Amino acid sequence: MFNSSFFKLVFGLPLFLALTACQPQAVPVPITVEIPSTVVVQQTLIVTVPVAVPPPAFATPHPILSDLRIRQGIAHCTDRAALISAVYPWLPDPTVLEMDSFAPRDHWAYTEAIVRYSFDPEKGKALLEQAGWTLPEGAAYRQNTAGEELALKLTTTDAALRQAWAVVFEEQMATCGLRIVRFHTPASWFFGETTGLARRDFEIAAFAWAFVHDPGGRTQYLCDAIPTPANGWDGQNFMGWCNETADAAIRTATTSLSQETRREAYRIFQEEFTQDVPSLPLFARPIVNVASPALENFVPSTSGVYTWNAAQWHIPGKDRIVLGEGSEPASLFALELAYVSKVIQTLVHGLDYYSLNYDYQPIMLKQLPSPENGAVTIQTVEAREGKAVVDADGKVVELKSGVRLLGADGHAFEFAGGSVQLNQLSVKYEFVDGLRWSDGTPVTKADYELAYRVMCDPETGAAEFLSQLPACEKIADVDFVSDMAYVVTWLPGYQDALYFLPPFSRQPAHQMISDGRRLADVPASEWSTLPEVTRTPLGVGPYVIQEWEYGQRIVLAANPYYYAGPSATPNIIVRFVEPTQTLLALRSGEIDVLGWDSINLNQVEDLLKAQEAGDVRVFITPSNTYEHIDFNFYIP
Repeated sequence: MFNSSFFKLVFGLPLFLALTACQPQAVPVPITVEIPSTVVVQQTLIVTVPVAVPPPAFATPHPILSDLRIRQGIAHCTDRAALISAVYPWLPDPTVLEMDSFAPRDHWAYTEAIVRYSFDPEKGKALLEQAGWTLPEGAAYRQNTAGEELALKLTTTDAALRQAWAVVFEEQMATCGLRIVRFHTPASWFFGETTGLARRDFEIAAFAWAFVHDPGGRTQYLCDAIPTPANGWDGQNFMGWCNETADAAIRTATTSLSQETRREAYRIFQEEFTQDVPSLPLFARPIVNVASPALENFVPSTSGVYTWNAAQWHIPGKDRIVLGEGSEPASLFALELAYVSKVIQTLVHGLDYYSLNYDYQPIMLKQLPSPENGAVTIQTVEAREGKAVVDADGKVVELKSGVRLLGADGHAFEFAGGSVQLNQLSVKYEFVDGLRWSDGTPVTKADYELAYRVMCDPETGAAEFLSQLPACEKIADVDFVSDMAYVVTWLPGYQDALYFLPPFSRQPAHQMISDGRRLADVPASEWSTLPEVTRTPLGVGPYVIQEWEYGQRIVLAANPYYYAGPSATPNIIVRFVEPTQTLLALRSGEIDVLGWDSINLNQVEDLLKAQEAGDVRVFITPSNTYEHIDFNFYIP
């Protein structure tokens, strides 16, 4: 589900997180929390400065949050639609962004077999009452038999988005008799290495998770992933939640190679997760794409580049489609990661596979390899001390005493020396017949060999000049078996759930560059300076670059050698448009498509008005980043 590093989760999210800087602003409600050792943050908050104190043992259940009825009551008292409207008041239907599990509703791992907590304040009040918190006559907040008020501190960042919805959440809880004390802190403290979440210094905490194609969940939900002083604060299970059934399900889901087995394991996990309510999913942030009403076959995905099926786009009576982009790519080299580069790379290089709403589909990859179709073999090998293996955290390490490894049952264990039996995966990646470069030359195994050598072999110097593929170091061996297939043998211990995705693609070994050398003979250290690689690359995709007018546009024509046949539209033009001009250009028909990466969310209200006038179509879909609340089961 998430990246292995928490800081990648929070600060290294996909590019659409930049959109949050443009969310509607909310005026924070003044809150004063009188605690020793304080400093003023902004003008409305007082935040505790961390001081040196003995670390807590985290052995004492929280007197309020350890009661399941309280957590379920909070869930029923939460009106997600109102929270969403506080942040995105222009959204026609807030329910499209609502989250009720740890996975989005369009994800392959999502299950309907969950416990749902509808917005029902009366049911929420009844649960709080059952938990021993009653509302005295004339009182605003509930009390227990000792006369203590039902109050919880909500710790989160001072981002405008969270200040907006947290105000509404506070009001919703007050309706049920629960006082929420909002504690908005700087992100540097909240996500610090020795503060905030990392030390589980909260009662309830609100932040965002980024959801990716594989759900994962080991570092977030396993019992041994609870950060405590005893384990050096290792792990991301900030709630302190330990459910043996959920624990076993996550271990199965993250070690099995069968998607059906994994789907069933995630079903079991979600049943336990939603029953126990260690965390309350709230809502996803939106992605907005816009297109001409006449454009056919435009299918933006929540988890990929919007040009993924551009070869099928068509506007009746037009021989070109114009894309608007608010920025210009620095390079079109295959390892350039900027989203605008990916938009155009997809047109030129094509896609071996694509994730449509988190479910992978083969495109130029003939099939997704699996043990069932014979493309995957698993051997048990003897790994000896000193050899390279993949450890329990998915990192390549030298095998030595103390290294944590992952067993076939999903449980981690420490290597004690000598040797150990580990699984080793070999996967055959086979591509469709008929792939040709845009100059008509057939793709051969030399092209796959070049891609592997340049992108993965450290002796080429690629790591110094290019963004080396992260999977490279986990490869033990590659066998280029034909012009259409290669077999990767992964290091012992490798159990990545996305094993079926080819780790590298192809590069045109035959291509001649301006000085007369073949691309295959050019050192990798020079590739980033070659216009043949960065500006006018050969590709096997549906389009080929004809012209790049810097600062203005890129003109592409249909690739006559595209394996799937002629594209539906002969030409695609990418125009670089000032953000202030995008709406006018859309309404006038100067551009036909505007991707989410070029849309400021402050523009969406005007775009929706343009849709009502029939000038555009607006596509609003949930992104893979969602807001949620964690409940701390123990006294911080």
